[in-house]
Amino acid sequence: MMAYILRRVLYAGPILLGVNVLTFALFFLVNSPDDMAYMHLGERHVTATAVESWKAERGYHLPLFWNGEAAGAGTFKETIFFQKSLGLFAFDFGRSDSGRDIGYDIGQRMGPSLAIAVPVLLVGLAVNITFALVLVFFRATYVDVWGVVLCVALMSVSSLFYIIGGQFLIGKLLRLVPISGYDGGLDGLKFLVLPVVVGVVSGIGAGTRWYRTLFLEELGRDYVRTARAKGLPESVVLGRHVLHNALIPILTGVVVLLPLLFMGSLIIESFFGIPGLGSYTIDAILAQDFAIVRAMVFLGSVLYIVGLLLTDISYTLVDPRVRLG
Repeated sequence: MMAYILRRVLYAGPILLGVNVLTFALFFLVNSPDDMAYMHLGERHVTATAVESWKAERGYHLPLFWNGEAAGAGTFKETIFFQKSLGLFAFDFGRSDSGRDIGYDIGQRMGPSLAIAVPVLLVGLAVNITFALVLVFFRATYVDVWGVVLCVALMSVSSLFYIIGGQFLIGKLLRLVPISGYDGGLDGLKFLVLPVVVGVVSGIGAGTRWYRTLFLEELGRDYVRTARAKGLPESVVLGRHVLHNALIPILTGVVVLLPLLFMGSLIIESFFGIPGLGSYTIDAILAQDFAIVRAMVFLGSVLYIVGLLLTDISYTLVDPRVRLG
């Protein structure tokens, strides 16, 4: 088992390096430091001196990959790639193009993102799996048919509709919770209810249909026929046997959502005024602050790879074949 986990950890290094190089190329080869300077300073009435000064203040005056004017190790260290990208491996995010400490901002905004993402993930899993088990229990009946129709209808509606509709119905008409905003501590719970409800409801359609497909596939296995032959009730077959054996594909789907626990939801946080990492990324894109965007892309890649590693480890716990192999 340790060798299995070690192989997965060793795979992560080259993947992260490739993501880092690709991200660097996309940002600095498509948009040169001069282009970035003009974006921030404005293209009109900007002198070459002002552009060079802006680049020097932020370290963008150096060569991209190789500094032929430096000596020794400086040929590699005194480059934009070394100073702006390799430091990310040590989680040294540096400063944004506006001068803010990116690491400090991430630490401050991680809490609000987690306050929304964790309840959405846990409650969403419980609701989707329960609803899917109910549809499978009543398969080939009107409950199953209309449940699938409802899921397709929920999937066909844009997430913006749920956000705007929830704000209008729950926030404005019923006045149960604030429409937007955020506050720390227990006082902030009233600001989290509506985003969590919207996040869960918007994912019911796709999640339930996917879990229903998994459970129906498991129902055709030999172990299900054996359990029924022993006289076990259908509820026990579904809850104890089918659900347990469907954990591997369920875990695979959950790993896709793990980066969102820290990265936050771009749309939900922006619409509800939550100062999380999602809105932080959107604000950086709108302000064309490429230093923040690069840091968030790298952080998302790290979280996704960690999620994959945790999924591989969880496979060894739920599937003896992986552990023994």
